[in-house]
Amino acid sequence: GHLLGTDENGRDLLARLMFGARVSLTVAIVTVILEVSIGTVLGAVAGYYGGWIDFVLMRLTDVVLSIPLLPLLLVLTAIVAATSNKASLGPISIVLIIGLLQWPAVARIERALFLSLREREYAEAARALGNPDARIIFRHLLPNAVAPIIVQATLDIANVIILESTLSFLGFGIQPPTASWGNMLANATSNMTIAPWVAIFPGLCILITVLAINYLGDG
Repeated sequence: GHLLGTDENGRDLLARLMFGARVSLTVAIVTVILEVSIGTVLGAVAGYYGGWIDFVLMRLTDVVLSIPLLPLLLVLTAIVAATSNKASLGPISIVLIIGLLQWPAVARIERALFLSLREREYAEAARALGNPDARIIFRHLLPNAVAPIIVQATLDIANVIILESTLSFLGFGIQPPTASWGNMLANATSNMTIAPWVAIFPGLCILITVLAINYLGDG
């Protein structure tokens, strides 16, 4: 009656894997949408205008890049635990923190592309026709810079899945009884010798999903 067996509480492992996929993928996709939105806008503005705007935005990018993400998440979790009854950050908090700290890679890619694209003939023609800067950036230049964003986004989805799983495994992410692949792995550590499938199947789900997303981005 249980294709992949049950966990330590007799719950169907396949059903929990499916629910955990919804949690893990939702956190990853929403996080990447947030970071891509921020990084694309800031990178496009910095690359198009250059000058002091570019300098300020790139220094801000350097500051954000210097912040270690996992230690910050652990510190924030400790603060939340000390100031409330929660023992971990919720999914929305994880999405916001990761999304607000992982945009610099996208911003740098977009800036480099816009430094080149703004000098192309069609950009000069759009300016000569009197188009406002916002229209030139988002209507004429941005569509030609989408491909690298897609590749970076797929890589970041895989990275966020691994990061969320790491946090949940350490006990600072999604908390039981809500299932995520990370906390399913954490719960499996005490039963590895007598029920190895409770760790094998969540681990395989993470491995296969991350590989599939990376191959999608490569394609």
